[in-house]
Amino acid sequence: MKLLEPLYEAVTFVMVSFHNLFKMLGLDPAGGLAWTLSIVGLVMVIRILLIPLFVKQIKAQRGLQLLQPEIKKIQAKYKGKDPETRQKQSQEMMKLYKDTGTNPLSSCLPIVAQAPIFFALFHVLNGIGKNPPKGKGFLTDKLAAQAADASVFGANISEKFIGADSLTVKIVTAVLIVLMSATTFITQRQLMTKNMPAGSMDGNPFMQQQKILLYVFPLIFAVSGVNFPVGVLLYWLTTNLWSMGQQFYVIRRMPAPGSAAEEALRRRQAAKKKPDDPAPGGATGAPGPGGPDSGGSPSPNGAGPKGKSPNGDAGAAASPPVSRQRQQPRRQPKRKR
Repeated sequence: MKLLEPLYEAVTFVMVSFHNLFKMLGLDPAGGLAWTLSIVGLVMVIRILLIPLFVKQIKAQRGLQLLQPEIKKIQAKYKGKDPETRQKQSQEMMKLYKDTGTNPLSSCLPIVAQAPIFFALFHVLNGIGKNPPKGKGFLTDKLAAQAADASVFGANISEKFIGADSLTVKIVTAVLIVLMSATTFITQRQLMTKNMPAGSMDGNPFMQQQKILLYVFPLIFAVSGVNFPVGVLLYWLTTNLWSMGQQFYVIRRMPAPGSAAEEALRRRQAAKKKPDDPAPGGATGAPGPGGPDSGGSPSPNGAGPKGKSPNGDAGAAASPPVSRQRQQPRRQPKRKR
């Protein structure tokens, strides 16, 4: 465990620094609020530092999504299940990844890189729950004992669901476990339903595996969560909420091509644009026929705009309508001789 000692030092330094900050702001150093906010602050610092890795993960996943049409063509070309056909399919896949500069494992590397940090954080918080509490790094045994006695909603940070004698502790831990599992499920489902191109799930083993993990991970957290102290449950819940908000922002601003999120982004952009052509009947547009504000030229029979004739308002009364029937010429009376 000596390899993790630098991580213990870094994690406990941030946690103790936040605790001292909240102590200066007037919070009770032995209270649950100060230690809970210290755990939340620790998660925020770690997740901010991991943003570059998160961006690389998004780019890697985006690259794999863009290659889905080519991957489907290769899968359709080599449909056989014999070893020779499968080998040819694998060779074509590797050639495609090499030509496009895409690494299918690069999307998993950020998760692997985060594992030591999360492991160190788990051991620091888990040490608080031991009897007697044990500190690591900048978290002394005295501070660890103080954190262990701090309570959140009536449950100490060091207490677990298993072995708890108090009903309050079991209720608090059960609620945290449910929230932790639910946020894990919602975060993964948000990625698969909104930021996946249409048809990417069909015949794609990687996507089918992700669909299975969508239900497996929350179940694993729910089962293993009964052995986690309240402090660890608070950490997992906080980091899940951060992941959910961060992913929502990325999906909304930079959706994957061909996904439902991209269609929603296009609709929002189209709604913000103003039409270049003027609306019909406007000040500069051509008026419709018979409209109340029609700007047509007046007719010689007084049928101009607003019923006005070229001779004024009385033009309609002074000029009788011309009958469409042909008038017969009047006969001249015969002169007497």
